[in-house]
Amino acid sequence: MASSTIPPPLSMLESFLCGGLAGCIAVTVSNPAEVAKTRLQLQGELVKGGGKRVYKDVLDVLAKTWRNEGIRGLQRGLGPAYVYQILLNGSRLGFYEPFRRTINRSIGRSITDQIPFTSVVAGAASGIIGASFGNPLFLIKARMQAYSPILPVGTQHYYKSSFDALATIFRTERFWGLLRGMDAAILRTAMGSSVQLPTYKWTKNQLGSHGLLPSNSILTYLVSSSVSGVCVCIVMQPADTALTRVYNQPTTRTPDGRLSGILYRNPIDCLWKTFRTEGVFGWYKGSTAQFLRVAPHTIITLTVNDIILGLYKDIRNRRS
Repeated sequence: MASSTIPPPLSMLESFLCGGLAGCIAVTVSNPAEVAKTRLQLQGELVKGGGKRVYKDVLDVLAKTWRNEGIRGLQRGLGPAYVYQILLNGSRLGFYEPFRRTINRSIGRSITDQIPFTSVVAGAASGIIGASFGNPLFLIKARMQAYSPILPVGTQHYYKSSFDALATIFRTERFWGLLRGMDAAILRTAMGSSVQLPTYKWTKNQLGSHGLLPSNSILTYLVSSSVSGVCVCIVMQPADTALTRVYNQPTTRTPDGRLSGILYRNPIDCLWKTFRTEGVFGWYKGSTAQFLRVAPHTIITLTVNDIILGLYKDIRNRRS
């Protein structure tokens, strides 16, 4: 009788590509909410009492953007968002399991054990790699999403395209301009990634091990993704607000020829100044829009990723 063999786990490249594809599908749906989130985060920046409000809430942003700018306005920054998703989610989903298994082995534990500490470290590490790779794309995406020719909030940066944005930033700020805000991006992504996959895997395991839902059903994926999305939103929002503001702030040229941010030195400085002038709620500006972005994005990314991985494994195993 032929012995059954356990198929080998996916390589980092295979997981990277599957994760990137899942992220691109998700961002197509979630991008309008991110446009709304970005504009709400910049509204009343460093103004006590919030200043004049252009937008009342997330639905008002979406309605006014649709009315004044159409579908193009709602999907501003979608081009760089696709590339960013490939780099971020490809890294986050592709490197998470290899990192987690390696850390487990290094402390003498089975690679199948779901240990909170190693899961959080693996999630944060894989997210940091993705954020570092994708920083220039996230930078121009945030600036494109903030731009509105009709109802502007915050500093406005107009670019004709993603290539024009990269060329303009490189021409005016050189290579370091493309790395602007990387510390904020790493902070944001590390915080989000440290809870996204660990809470998703934990919820999925709990649902399956307690017989509440079948282990590999679509409903299990949806429930696990929803729990993960809520956790990401709560943990990541302050760092996300800091990132948006650091990316979008005006700059000035220093005596040594470098361009430096006028409002903030770094994300911690941004968080402190925001807290001092706008209170703790300043950190959570756009949080409703953030949830409307994170929840479907997380649900679609993780659910579609599991579906894509399952289909890919089936095809690969049939061929082998």
